[in-house]
Formats: sequence, structure tokens, C-alpha cells
Amino acid sequence: PHQGLVALAKPIESAMSFDDLMDAINPKTLLLILDGVTDPRNLGACLRVADAAGVQAVVVPKDRSADLTPAAIKASAGASESIPLVRVTNLAASIVELKDAGVEVVGTAGEATKTIFEFNQTGPFAWVLGAEGDGLRQLTRKRCSDLASIPMFGSVESLNVSVAAGICLYETVRQRTA
Repeated sequence: PHQGLVALAKPIESAMSFDDLMDAINPKTLLLILDGVTDPRNLGACLRVADAAGVQAVVVPKDRSADLTPAAIKASAGASESIPLVRVTNLAASIVELKDAGVEVVGTAGEATKTIFEFNQTGPFAWVLGAEGDGLRQLTRKRCSDLASIPMFGSVESLNVSVAAGICLYETVRQRTA
């Protein structure tokens, strides 16, 4: 509801080019890569947790990805204005470029034999998370440096993508601040 107020504002540019991202890679780089997350509320929640964890940028494919809609912006609780959203044409090729630049790129998969706790995340690091249900696409999986699972001890088999992002990102934060 507008509450009877009107405001004029310039749009905030939170997008970043992939080339700019590549130029900004440093020893503390932390990225979140989302593969096939099509729900705008999940995108917004992922932006929110990425901002809280100090992520440098969130990378998404141009196709098969949620747009920054009003629902995504609302769910981000302001993070959509501070976290760059990098849209790439070919996610698998972008992952290869990140790896070539020295970024360890680890995808999440429930059947992975290693857990998120078994990776050294103190250098340039990127987490890749897939859509709920489908998970990571095959080519995305193949391009990752490795795969990791989140240990699950209850009866549910999976987590919401933003919850999983928070768990993974905060393992990185824990390792970097310990």
C-alpha cells in the first residue's frame, strides 16, 4: 500500500559484468552461484544471506533463473541493492573461467561423498547451489572443482536453497574467522 506517498528515485545499479567480477577476484573472494533457481523469493532470500555472509557477488544464468522482481527485492530485505547480481550466458563456461582464475568452485549435491566441512575455504571460493528438486544440472556438476553435501540427520532429504546457501556460506565465514 502506498500510504498516500509518492517518491521519485533513480534505479540502483546492483548488476556487475562477469568481466568486472573476474577483475575483482582476490584471496578473499567469496561467491554464490545459483543454477536454475527460478523462484524470485528464493533468489531474494539467497541475496539476503549472501549479503550477511559478505559475498562479493551472486552469479546466475541469464536463462532459467529468476529475475529481480518486486517479490525478489522484497525477500532480499535490501540486499538486492548491495550485492551485485552477475548474469552470465553460459554458467558452465563461467565456472571454468573462475577455476582458471584460482577460485575453488564447489557444487552442492545430496549424494556427494564429501561434506561442506571437508574443504579449505580460506582462499578464493565459490559455492554452487541448484534449484530445489532438480539440483545442479549435469554440465554444471561436471565443471565444479568438487561436490559437497550438507550433513542431514533428520527425516527430510533436502533444504530450501536459501537455507542451504546460508549453511554453506557460514561454513566459509567460520573457517575464515576462526
